[in-house]
Amino acid sequence: MIIFGTKGYLYQLAILTLVCGQCGNPSAHTLRKRVSKFTLFFVPLFPFSTKFATQCTFCGAERQVTKEQADQLMAQGTGQPSGQGQGYGQGGGQAYGQPQPPQQQRNPYQQ
Repeated sequence: MIIFGTKGYLYQLAILTLVCGQCGNPSAHTLRKRVSKFTLFFVPLFPFSTKFATQCTFCGAERQVTKEQADQLMAQGTGQPSGQGQGYGQGGGQAYGQPQPPQQQRNPYQQ
């Protein structure tokens, strides 16, 4: 008797500040990698499916991204230079999937 099946693994690659395409809020998004592996006698042998997605921590919307887009987001999140890739554009303004610059908050007690 041979026992085989699959097992899923979920890796959190990065947490990025992006503008959500669903709710429009600039919020933290998790970049996740989902890998499914074939198992034989409960031992994972090889991956047969790999998918990438971002999830908004504000509204919970999840969006599938390609491996190239995930690599570009990770490079932008770590501050490494990257080539011009495809945008995730939603029309005008800040495109979905683009990191937001940190906001400088002014201290209300200083003049």
